[in-house]
Amino acid sequence: MSAIKSAIVIGGGVAGPVAAMALRKAGIEATLYEAYSGTTGGIGGTLAIAPNGLAALGVVGAEESVRAIALPITSMAMAVGHKRIGRLPTLPGLSPLQLVHRNDLHRVLHDLAAGSGIVVGYHKKLVSVEEKPDRVIASFADGSRAEADVLIGADGVHSTVRSLIDPAAPGPHYTGLLGFEAVVDHDVDTDPGTMTFVFGRRGYYLYTALPGGGTRWGINFPQDRPMSLVQAREIPAARWLDRLQTAYGDEDPGGKLVRATTAEGLNIVGSLHIMPSVPHWWRGRMVLTGDAAHAPSNSSGQGASLAIESAVQLARCLRDRPDPASAFAAYESLRRQRVERVAERAARINQAKAPGPVARTLMPILMPLMMKTVMNPERTMGEEQRYRIDWSARVAP
Repeated sequence: MSAIKSAIVIGGGVAGPVAAMALRKAGIEATLYEAYSGTTGGIGGTLAIAPNGLAALGVVGAEESVRAIALPITSMAMAVGHKRIGRLPTLPGLSPLQLVHRNDLHRVLHDLAAGSGIVVGYHKKLVSVEEKPDRVIASFADGSRAEADVLIGADGVHSTVRSLIDPAAPGPHYTGLLGFEAVVDHDVDTDPGTMTFVFGRRGYYLYTALPGGGTRWGINFPQDRPMSLVQAREIPAARWLDRLQTAYGDEDPGGKLVRATTAEGLNIVGSLHIMPSVPHWWRGRMVLTGDAAHAPSNSSGQGASLAIESAVQLARCLRDRPDPASAFAAYESLRRQRVERVAERAARINQAKAPGPVARTLMPILMPLMMKTVMNPERTMGEEQRYRIDWSARVAP
């Protein structure tokens, strides 16, 4: 039987609330601490939750609430410039991807956590941690402190907990891309719920027709140097739109989507980052989960889903193993190989997001053939999307 009865969860994004709810389900009292004063309003963009992520949300009773705020993506297509190549093959027997804005997801998860009795502390920026033989003590910037049996770092790619576990730990790597998105009053010639991925001449973008009319689009814009969200938003949105117009103005429908976007409607997401392999996921009574431990490129379509899975699996391990060290070791053995395989696949996709002129010429010819032959969805995505957590099963050493 586990001796772990309480946990401090640092970070109120996606993994943090899920971890807190899963810990409560496991019989462990969890308190959630978020550095922002609320649910990070206005920060972040749209993300997709894969079938495996939905299943993990189901473990903590959050699946239906998330489905209620999401747009199901029932099909996906690919284009090179204005030339459509065709629909991408999908896995049979699975729920569609769920497209949801990060802020809406944060709000729903926070509401569910608070509704289940979990205490959430806002404006709590972690500054230090003191480890005792039998507990861990967290100190926050406002002078307050908290203590528990373990501390969980769910504080994202710029994790403070990661640097406390290992001061030499790598930080996030910049992908060379800035993210922008918007919802515009312009209709595209696709069915609602179809997401189209476009390899444009000067960059990669995607768009989705919305059920009530209009289109949601997103752009991965090549940028030599990384910019924080604050730096990116210091540049007027109208200036960014001018740059996007110059880059995508002759694309169809990319140019029309950019021209239909107002400065007020442009969501500047900022630099897109990935996490390299983190050598140490845990030390003593501290452990990482979610993006703090693993953040694949957004090309994977699995970032949020993997974070949700890891949060649930960590709670299982803390429930079933007798002490923090054995629980954290079991957790890492369950998760590391899986998340790093997904990261490797996403890295390969990233390399194809800006094809050169020769590749762009060949893609319309080769891609339809590849879709029918080598792009076998069961082989490329089956293991990822069919993954399910058996909450009732005991975690072995």
